[in-house]
Amino acid sequence: MAQVEIRQVSKIFEGHTAVSEVSLTVHDGEFLVLLGPSGCGKSTLLRMLAGLELPTYGDIVIGGKVATRLKPKDRNVAMVFQNYALYPHLTIYENIAFPLRVNRFEKAKIDEKVRWAADLVGIEALLQRKPRQTSGGERQRTALARSLVRDPQLFLLDEPLSNLDAKLRHSSREELRRFQDRVGVTSIYVTHDQVEAMGLGDRIVVMRAGKIRQVGTPEQIYSHPADTFVATFIGSPPMNLVETGAVTVGFRPEIFLPSNSFAGDTSNATEFLSAPFAIRRVEYLGGDKLIYGSVSGDLPQTEVIARIPSNVPFTANEGETVPFAVPQTEVRCFDTASGLAIEDTRVGVRRSLNG
Repeated sequence: MAQVEIRQVSKIFEGHTAVSEVSLTVHDGEFLVLLGPSGCGKSTLLRMLAGLELPTYGDIVIGGKVATRLKPKDRNVAMVFQNYALYPHLTIYENIAFPLRVNRFEKAKIDEKVRWAADLVGIEALLQRKPRQTSGGERQRTALARSLVRDPQLFLLDEPLSNLDAKLRHSSREELRRFQDRVGVTSIYVTHDQVEAMGLGDRIVVMRAGKIRQVGTPEQIYSHPADTFVATFIGSPPMNLVETGAVTVGFRPEIFLPSNSFAGDTSNATEFLSAPFAIRRVEYLGGDKLIYGSVSGDLPQTEVIARIPSNVPFTANEGETVPFAVPQTEVRCFDTASGLAIEDTRVGVRRSLNG
């Protein structure tokens, strides 16, 4: 295991800045997720950590040793790719053993480590099969086992679940988290899928256009986004944003509810933002109902979304206007010009209500 330090790292390709002055510390044994849209620089950053790309500027320190110019083979870093990169003509056993044979381990030691790694990821019964005879999830675990036998100090995972179907991705995500808990190796995981990020990461690094926009736990990222990009990138549906002038008010769809859902007097503007909600469409999704429409009242007229559990009684029809409300404690405020969060929500709400 190892702590990783990324110090003011930039990567420029033919005048295009893919990664811009990124500084980050990954703690020993942490599972860190790099999250962002395509082209945000997360995979480029991972490749620089692996030694597959050299930073244009800055340094990378792994386990207290400057690794910026070290070759990949000298970093003791294991990387699991999106396509797993297994040798189709070799058995699962031989795929796992391959890095050990290259490094001239003794036969008995190879067998010991292969069977240990296979048992750890639950594929000990598949060792004599070829990759084509296994499922996508089993191939993913084979790639993990092959990386594990090298005793790496750092795992790098580049969207390893993206080729799996939705059901298998869910189960594989759970297996990957259990695997991390068992081995405790420092891991950096790249994905554009916010569900993967929220479910796997000890901390999440949200990136956009080569820069870090926010670093925090899943709860911090979701409940206290640093800016309007993070607010709308995280969450499905995303946070509702309503511009009120210099202040943009944000609130999650699940806390925008009919006024009668809240105990007490929802007309008190110091506790709630009241918002008559003109319902345009209701979408039933099994466990939840998504309600699309526009607000007015305390807030300027804006299209928003509410999410209500299906077991909560709600009988309004499309075309009706229903009183909704948002607790002010759940409101997040942002500076409209910069998009950055306003630390004191109460000040932001007062500014928004006063125009």
